[in-house]
Amino acid sequence: MPEKARIGWRDLADARVALMLAFGYSAGLPLLLVFGTLSAWLRESGVPVTTIGLFSWLALAYSFKFLWSPLVDAFDVPVLSRLVGRRRAWMMTSQLVVAIGLVGVAFSDPGSAIAATALFTFLVAFGSATQDVVVDGWRIDAAPTSRQGIMAAAYQLGYRLALICAGAGALYIAEFVDWRTAYLSMAALMSVGLVASLLAPVVDRPPQSAGAEPPGAAKAFSFADAIRAPLTDLFRRKGTLLVPILALVALYRLPDFVAGVMANPLYIDLGFSKAEIASVSKLYGVWIGMVGAFVGGLLVPKLGLKTTLLMGAVVGAASNLMFSWLAVEGARLDLLILAISIDNFSGSFAGTALIAYMSGLTAPGFAATQYALLSSLYALPGKLVGGVSGFAVASFGYAAFFAFTAAVGIPVVLLCLWIGRVSSSDATEDEADARPPVEALAARAGSA
Repeated sequence: MPEKARIGWRDLADARVALMLAFGYSAGLPLLLVFGTLSAWLRESGVPVTTIGLFSWLALAYSFKFLWSPLVDAFDVPVLSRLVGRRRAWMMTSQLVVAIGLVGVAFSDPGSAIAATALFTFLVAFGSATQDVVVDGWRIDAAPTSRQGIMAAAYQLGYRLALICAGAGALYIAEFVDWRTAYLSMAALMSVGLVASLLAPVVDRPPQSAGAEPPGAAKAFSFADAIRAPLTDLFRRKGTLLVPILALVALYRLPDFVAGVMANPLYIDLGFSKAEIASVSKLYGVWIGMVGAFVGGLLVPKLGLKTTLLMGAVVGAASNLMFSWLAVEGARLDLLILAISIDNFSGSFAGTALIAYMSGLTAPGFAATQYALLSSLYALPGKLVGGVSGFAVASFGYAAFFAFTAAVGIPVVLLCLWIGRVSSSDATEDEADARPPVEALAARAGSA
């Protein structure tokens, strides 16, 4: 496709875009309940910041989801897949796992039995990571790359709405009722994803790449094939350029992920109340993030993916300096509002650009596995470094810690510039319109 395209109101009215709102909501709801909101509960329960940092390692399921993502592309959920289709069956199963995990966290007590809290937190993360795999696979197979920017923006809008519920909503409920009620309420809200899964059209399709068997050819598909084929296809298409591409993906959101682990402990240690944190960080900030997501989605086709990706790298990392300023100045509400505004806009802008970029790197039929590999890679460094972030804060203080996370963005910017120079076109262009319309896929699935 051309690097630049026009997005109109008709694109926003696309049913697939509307479904992405619901899927984004279902995907975003568990995140803060594993990270930010949970860290506030842990800190309030007297858990040391060093333990809170280590607790983030329970969410490594998000980073290692590529290990079981071939199952989503190649195998069915027993019984359920025959009733609703493979993609939808996996979505519903993972959503139920998340809900069960949230109920378990609700009935745990991190102050006296943190092991139980950790166990159910891992279950939430595992179910949520699996849901991410299948939703990403559905999104990429359901629409051509030319629409992935707006699909990603809609996804992030739903994601941000969920952050309001899991952030501000959960904190308000915890403030005026208790933490158990907060987490039980979040478990009930996973029903949004279940409904969306039932309404989504079937887009199940076999893997397609150069050298693959022609449509209709009978071929046994083993688990080894499910792992090997997506990786072989990715290396075949990208060649040696894949190495710097993977490095860029791995480092792109590192400043944001690492800073996010210690943001809530910073607010609490500065003396902000849960109500203030909920109102500014989890409510107001989320709306600012929605603006950033849609600005990113609209700029991808207007300015080109490389330019938008570079802009996201710069603002995403530099925004962490605001937290250093806040840590130095203390509990100033005006600085909290400013820091949250810049951080949420920048993070969502960068996130939309990266989602569109990674989506274009995948091939039809391999979408879930290849995107899971890429998204796992971009999340893994942040999770690993985030686990020791509490020790960094304890040793050097919040101001130095957030300044360091901003400096991590420098090599990201350099990679964006280098990849932009050595590639003659966006990495997404060769797959731009390779995916058939969702209506054709649904008809094909119905006749199978």
